[in-house]
Amino acid sequence: MSETKTNPGRFFEDYRLGEVIEHAVPRTVSGGERALYHALYPARHALHSSDEFARACGLKASPLDDLVTFHTVFGKTVPDVSLNAVANLGYAEGRFLRPVWPGDTLRARSEVIGLRQNSNGKSGIVWVRTEGLNQHGEPVLSYVRWVMVRKGDIDAPAPDASAPGLSPAVAATDLVVPEGLDFTNYDYILAGQPHRLGDYSVGEIVDHVDGVTIEEAEHMLATRLWQNTAKVHFDASQREDGKRLIYGGHVISLARALSFNGLANAQVIAGINAGAHANPCFAGDTVRAWSEVLDTAEPAPGIGALRLRLVAAKGGAAGELKGPDGKYLPHVLLDLDYWALIPS
Repeated sequence: MSETKTNPGRFFEDYRLGEVIEHAVPRTVSGGERALYHALYPARHALHSSDEFARACGLKASPLDDLVTFHTVFGKTVPDVSLNAVANLGYAEGRFLRPVWPGDTLRARSEVIGLRQNSNGKSGIVWVRTEGLNQHGEPVLSYVRWVMVRKGDIDAPAPDASAPGLSPAVAATDLVVPEGLDFTNYDYILAGQPHRLGDYSVGEIVDHVDGVTIEEAEHMLATRLWQNTAKVHFDASQREDGKRLIYGGHVISLARALSFNGLANAQVIAGINAGAHANPCFAGDTVRAWSEVLDTAEPAPGIGALRLRLVAAKGGAAGELKGPDGKYLPHVLLDLDYWALIPS
């Protein structure tokens, strides 16, 4: 009998604290990724849409959307981290370290920084710190995520529990402003809205008004585009309810794109402080979004930073997030805390 050559993916008992995983299949990104991204999501921030607008802001051309970088790097990690996941649970300490341009080649590696078996003995939480690198070996993105992974052998011994201590937020002083970025000649008319840093106040809630109904075909195309192979997104038999789980990053991109209406000048995602996929999302759900301003800063002259809480939900009034018990309300899909760069 020939040796088995297929890979069933890792289960919880297969991870070791401190292990470094070099993820397979580097990917060269191009204008094709930009076109598909803008087709899948109503994305239209000017810096990522126009070479001429980007040059007026001091860049050599329009970089790819920051979430193209995130999804591409994330997708590299899936076969090694979350192929047998029950759910992707959260994010922290995310920093976008340099722009990604058409023609760049991205790869990824992850370090296992935490392990904890769940009380049911059937699954456990795996924390990894992932780094995306370009063809020059330069880091373009770093973030922590944690995921619930099934056990392959219920009787396998549990590792010693070790949960990492994570910062509640990326300090504004640690945000990286892309080299050359200069908003001195920023064109608010072409950008779509007049609002700059000083027009937002801490505690303000911006309702992004519009909604998008999730389609199965679009989700499947998007998840394949990012080479995300997690079984729960494709194989309906992986869930007891027989539904394909919508990739959480798909919801993030939809919500970020919807935020253009009210935050058109929040051009660059510079950091991800925290994030939670509060409830599962399925085809047929209509996603709406709102943002709460949590903080403001000015990491460079003329360049401001908004710390935003981006919430995606299937219905419900803007501002409603958790119930009296402190748990997310059933309609809340995403709670994402991030930094965005904006003219000051």
